[in-house]
Amino acid sequence: MSKSQLPVITIILGHPDRDSYCTALAQAYMKGAREQGATVHLLELGELSFNPNLKYGYRQRTELEPDLLYAQEMIKQSDHIVLIYPLWWGSMPALLKGFFDRILLPHYAYLQRPSSLLWDKLLTGKTAHLIVTMDTPSLYYRLIYGRAGHRVVKQGIFGYCGIKTRKITEIGPVKTSTDVKKQQWLSKIHKLGAKLA
Repeated sequence: MSKSQLPVITIILGHPDRDSYCTALAQAYMKGAREQGATVHLLELGELSFNPNLKYGYRQRTELEPDLLYAQEMIKQSDHIVLIYPLWWGSMPALLKGFFDRILLPHYAYLQRPSSLLWDKLLTGKTAHLIVTMDTPSLYYRLIYGRAGHRVVKQGIFGYCGIKTRKITEIGPVKTSTDVKKQQWLSKIHKLGAKLA
């Protein structure tokens, strides 16, 4: 694959703590992808300056902060989005949900059709990979919770805007894992980045 064929990738780090294990996973993916010559942008939500509260909903416009305008541009330029976040209370951290509330706006991510329940998906053609850390065992999360948090992102957020989620990688349980296991996961994510998965 030539460099011109490589996708432009944006990694969205949805953990608010820069010293989290999610950060190490993001760095591993980025390193693997860049080693193949890919262009990779990293959005560390905990380091961006923005209000995650869409205070007025869609009744009144809330102007986007410069960091959110930058994030929108990075996503718009990207072919592939890698979303890395921890599973908290069965879903994503509030900061990540607020990020989506603020940037995935009408005329950018989707457009409602007049006098219709249908809409146009404005981010069609982009793909995504979810990398989710969790302490809940994977089988339990699937059987008891129906992978609800994954479905919210895959269908309710990305799917609504036209972004096709190609892969979901679960990392865990993290809390009871050894340093050796954590290193193995980092190696796995590095390889996924190198494959541009």
